[in-house]
Amino acid sequence: MSNSEPSAGLFIAFEGGDGAGKSTQATLLTQALQDAGRTVVRTREPGGTPVGEKLRALVLEHGHGEIDPRTEALIFAASRAAHVQQVIRPALERGDVVVCDRYIDSSVAYQGAGRALGTDPVRHVNEWATEGLVPDVTVLLDVDPESGRTRRTASAGAEDRLESEPDEFHGSIRAAFLALAEASPERYLVLDARAPVAELADQILARIGALLP
Repeated sequence: MSNSEPSAGLFIAFEGGDGAGKSTQATLLTQALQDAGRTVVRTREPGGTPVGEKLRALVLEHGHGEIDPRTEALIFAASRAAHVQQVIRPALERGDVVVCDRYIDSSVAYQGAGRALGTDPVRHVNEWATEGLVPDVTVLLDVDPESGRTRRTASAGAEDRLESEPDEFHGSIRAAFLALAEASPERYLVLDARAPVAELADQILARIGALLP
C-alpha cells in the first residue's frame, strides 16, 4: 500500500474509460485470487458504502437537475473519503486484497480533464479526502471513445450522466489516464482493452501474483 503507513494488504484499482471492461476484469481477478486462497474485498467507486451509494445515484443518475463540475468533483471526493475510511483501510489493515473499480485517477481524469477543473486541484482534494492512500497497482484498460461507446450501447442498460457525454469529453479522459500512467509507470499496468478477455485476465493476474507472497 503506497502511503505512509505499512500494511500487509494489497490495494488494486482498475481504471479506464467507460466501456473498457473494468468490471469484467475486476471480477475475474477477484475470483482468481479467491481460488488461490486470498481474502478479497471487491468494491467500486463511487459507492462502496451506504452513503457512497446514495452519492453515486445523485451524481450518475439522470433527473437530479444541474450538477456543476465543482460540485460533481466534491461529491465524488466525499464518497471516496467514506469509502477509504469505512472499507478500504480496514481491509488493508486486516491483510486483505482490495480490488476497486475506479479510484482517485478517475476523478483526476473525468473532473480534472473532462470537466476542465484542472488535474492538480482535483488530485489535491482527493489526496486530502483519502489521507494520501494510493493503490499498489493501477490497471488501466485503455479504450478509445468510439470503441467504448460501441461497447456501452451494446448492453441493455442506458448510459449514465457521464457515459452520455460526447466523444470529445471521453477523448480528454483517455488522454488524462495515459498521462497519469506515463508519470507513474511503476504503479500502472496499461493494457489495450480491445484484447481478448482471457488474455487481459492472464496479464493482470501475472502482475498481481508477483506482488503476493
